[in-house]
Amino acid sequence: MVRPTRFLQLVLACLAPAASAQAPGAAGGPGLALRTSKALICAPDADARQVQDHAWITVKDGKIEAVTSVHDGGPPEGYEVLDVGSNWVMPGIVELHCHEGGTYDINDLVYLANPGLRANSAVINRNDRLLRGLAAGVTTVLFIPGSGANIGGAGVLFKTGPKRYEEALVREAGSLKLAQWGNPESWTIGVGMSFENWNTRNTFRRGLAYAKRWDDFEAGRGPEPRFDPQWQLFRRIATGEVPISTHTQVYQVVLMTITMIKIELGLNVFLDHSTIGGWLAGGLAQEYGVPAIVGPRSVDPATRGMIEWARNGHEGFRGVAAGYQEMGLEQIGFNTDSPVLPQEGLPLQAAMGVRYGFRDDRLQAVRGLTVVPAMTAGVADRIGSLTPGADADMIVISGHPADPRSHVELSFIDGERSYEPDVEGRIY
Repeated sequence: MVRPTRFLQLVLACLAPAASAQAPGAAGGPGLALRTSKALICAPDADARQVQDHAWITVKDGKIEAVTSVHDGGPPEGYEVLDVGSNWVMPGIVELHCHEGGTYDINDLVYLANPGLRANSAVINRNDRLLRGLAAGVTTVLFIPGSGANIGGAGVLFKTGPKRYEEALVREAGSLKLAQWGNPESWTIGVGMSFENWNTRNTFRRGLAYAKRWDDFEAGRGPEPRFDPQWQLFRRIATGEVPISTHTQVYQVVLMTITMIKIELGLNVFLDHSTIGGWLAGGLAQEYGVPAIVGPRSVDPATRGMIEWARNGHEGFRGVAAGYQEMGLEQIGFNTDSPVLPQEGLPLQAAMGVRYGFRDDRLQAVRGLTVVPAMTAGVADRIGSLTPGADADMIVISGHPADPRSHVELSFIDGERSYEPDVEGRIY
């Protein structure tokens, strides 16, 4: 038998899997049980139990197993127990409008419509801006192109803590970014609102026609189409798997987004920003199941110039989230448009919503940070709640996340500790 050299032994040691045991709660490790004074479950079903006081949260293989009352017994034998005392435990926060997921070199301004572009090629996971957001409890982001073009390309959904991109990835096409008014009109020689509407409709119809040709081919009803990466994403858009995230604002434009994209084309769409009177369309959004992820502007200004520019016909100073709520919309979330506001300011967005009239009597502010954006993106089976089977993305927080005095004590992603400020500000 030939004995390896010392150099080869070192190389093999580096390549070999780590011999240390996996952390409790993580994949392959023993179970973890958190005892907390309050668990904010944030179940997708708004009528289900949303809060459990004096709770056990059990985690195994990176997934939530159960949330139960401490009065119903203790955790299973062999589980490591972590008592967080008077702190609360809630799902990791989900941000659906992030521009800080990587480099800023996504050139989406060559054409007015760029459905073939992909933000995932620009991801730099665990960059400093994302880690600051993680310290505030943001565990998943939708990193999207900008809004200088009518259609900027596909964003990517990924988690903020894991070291490897493949481990962080939630879905490589998180949404197709559409921008309706507020920026695209300055593209090259300048385009107006009417042309933007025409271009959006024309682009989407071409993409859906491409998807239908592939459907017909696979069903034996037609010839095989030519593969075209520019339109390939529309095959998943047509099925509803990938939603349209729409930079839209001003009542007339929000109205057009709902009527064109949802009602006319029948596509899965959500309203992004949707300020400056956009809340006036909240009743129609509720009727057709179109969520609103509002921000970073928390209030509509009362200046005469803004009111006349927006042509909304409303007066006064109004909280945007509260406006949608008053119009009957139930699925309301928050965004920062980071770096317009820092990623770590997302909980403050919910606080501003409540400060300016957003009701939180049924945990709406917390849901708007967690399960509402998860449902909006179509990934509520994985993130956004503490329901059994969901990824164990959790934050231990000193109080209500919409209370600016609250702070994150500990965070987990997939059952593993990812941030712990008491250990020299440690990010794992």
